[in-house]
Amino acid sequence: MFLLYKNPDTPLRAIRNSLPLVNFKNQKDECMTANENNNLRKRRTPGRPKKKISRSTILMVRLTPTERLLIESRAKNAGLKPSEWFRRAAKSARVFPRFTSEESGWFRMLAGLANNLNQLTHQAHVAGLFTLALKCRSILKQVEELLTKLSDYDG
Repeated sequence: MFLLYKNPDTPLRAIRNSLPLVNFKNQKDECMTANENNNLRKRRTPGRPKKKISRSTILMVRLTPTERLLIESRAKNAGLKPSEWFRRAAKSARVFPRFTSEESGWFRMLAGLANNLNQLTHQAHVAGLFTLALKCRSILKQVEELLTKLSDYDG
């Protein structure tokens, strides 16, 4: 074939005739069926893969400038964005439930008892009743211990 191109006297018809003929019957055999086409590896989709968990809801939180700086500095120290740090902190935070109305009534009653006991102790000191003062002090200590136990209780 190269010889044909090197010889300038060769007519174009001779070049065309020297090319091999294509068999159209073989072309049918080379076509793929739909099943074979599905078995081929599919093209990868470009771009970043989708996240498994999409965060679609927004929670607005109001902060003072000091609180915001504190959160941003803690997030920076942890190597996280403030939003991710806030999510993790919210998940691991210990939240104590509010007291029921019954429990808050107990606390008010206990505070009233402690106040009355303080007044009795003061009157005993003024009147000079030392034995009464000692008893009042022991009761006051018990009330204070009860208050500290209630404040330390994680319930």
